Amino acid sequence: MAGGGGGGGAAPPPKQEELQPHPVKEQLPNVSYCITSPPPWPEAILLGFQHYLVMLGTTVLIPSSIVPQMGGGNAEKAKVIQTLLFVSGINTFTQTLFGTRLPAVVGGSYTFIPTTLSIILAGRYNDVLDPQEKFKKIMRGIQGALIVASTLQIVLGFSGLWRNLTRFLSPLSLVPLVSLTGFGLYEFGFPLLTKCVEIGLPQLIILVIFAQYLPHLMKGERQIFNRFAVIFSVVIVWIYAHLLTVGGAYKNKPMKTQSSCRTDRAGIIGGASWISIPYPFQFGPPTFDAGESFAMMAASFVALVESTGVYIAASRYASATPIPPSVLSRGVGWQGVGILFSGVFGTGNGSSISVENVGLLALTRVGSRRVVQISAGFMLFFSILGKFGAIFASIPAPIIAALYCLFFAYVGSGGLSYLQFCNLNSFRTKFILGFSFFMGLSIPQYFNEYTAINGYGPVHTKSRWFNDMVNVTFSSEPFVAGMLALFLDSTMKGKDTATKKDRGMQWWERFRSFKTDTRSEEFYSLPFNLNKFFPPV
Repeated sequence: MAGGGGGGGAAPPPKQEELQPHPVKEQLPNVSYCITSPPPWPEAILLGFQHYLVMLGTTVLIPSSIVPQMGGGNAEKAKVIQTLLFVSGINTFTQTLFGTRLPAVVGGSYTFIPTTLSIILAGRYNDVLDPQEKFKKIMRGIQGALIVASTLQIVLGFSGLWRNLTRFLSPLSLVPLVSLTGFGLYEFGFPLLTKCVEIGLPQLIILVIFAQYLPHLMKGERQIFNRFAVIFSVVIVWIYAHLLTVGGAYKNKPMKTQSSCRTDRAGIIGGASWISIPYPFQFGPPTFDAGESFAMMAASFVALVESTGVYIAASRYASATPIPPSVLSRGVGWQGVGILFSGVFGTGNGSSISVENVGLLALTRVGSRRVVQISAGFMLFFSILGKFGAIFASIPAPIIAALYCLFFAYVGSGGLSYLQFCNLNSFRTKFILGFSFFMGLSIPQYFNEYTAINGYGPVHTKSRWFNDMVNVTFSSEPFVAGMLALFLDSTMKGKDTATKKDRGMQWWERFRSFKTDTRSEEFYSLPFNLNKFFPPV
């Protein structure tokens, strides 16, 4: 390059360290408490309660959407919510103790809703006139389908088949899978928030202020505002929403607006019992239908793929090393046991790892296993004391949707963080990423639009269960993107040395087995010396 003219000399070259990119981090830095380092008990209890508040959104929204269509009223809706909360507490305990041991909450899953609705709309229930009897019969049909569907994840997980498949994953193929487990849930964010924008938008703004701006403005090392931003913001906006309700702001509004905005329209408090312990087959013995069981198994497999992405995001935000395939397979097996519990107790819906609670790990920078186990204790406690749990469960849905806007975004960006292991200057990398992301968004959009317009999916044969299997599978953004990325990444010059570096496998090799990195044992070993009986590989 030519030097500058005149008397001025050329500018000195920048220092070499300034030209270096950010170093690759196998564990996420700046996390206050990782899996094995719990915060002090008072702080841990508050953080556990915050996880409980966050998981309430899915726990309430799913029964609120399906129970009325089953013929149930407020009492049945409250009972299903209590049951789902109770089973979520059990499943969270088992997952953190014997599954992946990640700080992951196990709750209801939106993936199972289309198949559940298909069972609800089955023609064999049309002759039942009594609403309560119809509710029980439909619930028993859903229970039977869930019990059969649980075997898929139990077999894939405990047999090690899922371990063998996930060993083909690379950082490159993980990016679309993990990212769209968060970004793919956009429909439950701002669109749900706008159903009552006057409380949803303030919730989102106040949450961002508490989580991102106040910590930088306030002096001191204690991170109070960002760590408890959910509690602070929800309490403020909930009081504000209640003042609007009692002040008559929605007195002459349409019923749809009142149900979204008012704090006294959920009907959960009145329908909940004071003390109730859910028990197996409380709605009667399950009934089984082969077609519905196959359709539910397809939904279970989609949930399995989505949960794999959420597990990986949870390991990142808990500042753990990448989760070994054998540990991931173990967690999938216990997730299948969780779906079995859902069918036995009658939650009306299958279970999977809660995406929003993984986003909360990122917000609080606390990935402690103990905190999530405390939240499971809150789930069990408030599921038994129904009236008290119903108070928190009556938080308006737009407030919950505002939380989703932040938490789902965190999970999506957690997937993007795996780009640091890949060569972004490779055209192969660009093709796989771009094509997987685009098709992962475009194909489900086609299926969802087609269903919304026509009332049924693009696959519309005489076999209802076959239609459900295909339509549910291709309506999932992370499933389509993840499977496509895995296929392309594994088949396009997969054995080439340069390609191996481009896809980041040189960073990944040590985590493909449980025993090749000592940190894996620290984070993922089973308690009570159980590794002797169930040794991960």
